[in-house]
Amino acid sequence: MDKIGSYEFIAEPFHCDFSQRLFMGHLGNHMLNAADYHSSARGFGMKYLMTINRSWVLSRLAIELDEMPQQYTKFRVETWVESAMRYFTSRNFCVVDDDGKVYGYGRSIWAMIDTESRQPTDIFSIDNGAINNWIVKDKECPIDKGGRVKMTDEAQLVRTIDTYYNDVDINGHINSVKYIEHVLDLWPLEWYRHHRIRRFEIAYVAEAHAGDSLSFYKESVEDLSYNVRIVKTSPDSPDHVEVCRSKVVFITEK
Repeated sequence: MDKIGSYEFIAEPFHCDFSQRLFMGHLGNHMLNAADYHSSARGFGMKYLMTINRSWVLSRLAIELDEMPQQYTKFRVETWVESAMRYFTSRNFCVVDDDGKVYGYGRSIWAMIDTESRQPTDIFSIDNGAINNWIVKDKECPIDKGGRVKMTDEAQLVRTIDTYYNDVDINGHINSVKYIEHVLDLWPLEWYRHHRIRRFEIAYVAEAHAGDSLSFYKESVEDLSYNVRIVKTSPDSPDHVEVCRSKVVFITEK
């Protein structure tokens, strides 16, 4: 079995926006599916982990694109493990079509948690550290790893939303991709008629759950580049707890 996995998807029309191109959230979902297909086939995927009260949780994701696939386009998501440490592993992605055209790349950081304690657990304890057998060090992923998204006191509260059933994933917390969709909804439809997402980053800090309220603070850091902080309040606690930060870089469409 190859160390690099390659999985075919299609830009289904109902997964595309008004420009007939795939939504960023759906591309992110395809990347997460590819990660699960790859890890499951190699013995450290979610299906097995959940039998031993373990689970992967996404810690960071960065996607950088030259172009988004158009509706009905078949494309492949290639994925591979770049490195592994005791509590975190890095996984990369390449989005490419059958002719070798590269749409863009992704970088992600994952933690393995104990599903009962919700605490990080030793990745190398799974099958005697078998993940080390699948590390690929010589495949290029030519995008920035990204860093901590810095926010200032100038960030403005722009929206507060409630969370419900459809926001929750198999780990019982707010789905990683839902945050992507909620962040990108901070810009109106008209904005997207003239701008395209060049790069999207998100770093997850804490879990939120159904019933929590999410507040979004946004600030412009440079031309067409914005940082977003999301904080939660819970029905049983008025405290504001930061759950994630995001950075969105746009380019102007011609």
